[in-house]
Amino acid sequence: GCNWRCGYCAIPLIRGNHRSRPIEELVKEAELLANKGVKELIVIAQDSTYYGIDLYGERRLAQLLRELCSIDGFEWIRLHYAYPSQFPEDVLDVLRDEPKMCKYLDLPVQHISDNQLSAMKRNITGVQIQNTIDKIRNKVPGITLRTTMIVGYPGESDADFNELCDFVKQTRFDRLGAFTYSEEEGTYSAENLQDDVPQDEKERRLDILMELQAQISQEINESKVGKIYKVIVDRIEGEYAIGRTECDSPEVDGEILINSESNIEVGKFYNIKITEADQYDLYGEIVK
Repeated sequence: GCNWRCGYCAIPLIRGNHRSRPIEELVKEAELLANKGVKELIVIAQDSTYYGIDLYGERRLAQLLRELCSIDGFEWIRLHYAYPSQFPEDVLDVLRDEPKMCKYLDLPVQHISDNQLSAMKRNITGVQIQNTIDKIRNKVPGITLRTTMIVGYPGESDADFNELCDFVKQTRFDRLGAFTYSEEEGTYSAENLQDDVPQDEKERRLDILMELQAQISQEINESKVGKIYKVIVDRIEGEYAIGRTECDSPEVDGEILINSESNIEVGKFYNIKITEADQYDLYGEIVK
């Protein structure tokens, strides 16, 4: 669940308020997974940074992550959905210092215009978002940042959208997904705001934003050619083994395509040298 009640989101209506499970319970579940051979653990919630407030009266995500990192068997632990408002800085110490933690963070910002952030009830300003991103990158050098954006939310002006595009150009997220706004029954925006951006304009803005991100992604991927990365292999498809680096979360991010003639096994890690890049995926070969 979630306590934030953003204007567009039906999750609190469906799932209710945020509910934290005790640390001991989560650690026990993680130990069972590790004993079954799981190598990558994903810690995920609608807002993972809220963890512990309802149980312990304070944020305990950093403590939870450190305890999970002490479990034998996991090679990677990945964190998803960190709300940018009131971000707990001790989590950054864990991301920086714990070898098992993927230097990766999914930070959904949705917009940068103060007009839109206020209408969305995001409880944060554009300057605060930028300051949080700067703090994350300063404390965890080389971290991969993923985010999501919404275009065409009620009241989004040309100026708001242009501000968003400028922000994306300057910030250069490693991964970015975007969506056009659509009303969700029972939400604040559906009941109180007029869906006043025409659908064709929403689609136009989405195309512009994703083309902008495609160019950024191409440049970031090209910078990886010639470098060697630790890669986990998820599956074999035809002539390729398909894997991911710690910069890539399953299902949502890019992949590494590796020639599969080298007896590659699913579920194992390999050192892969990147030989070629396109907008979202990389190609590589095993380093013997």
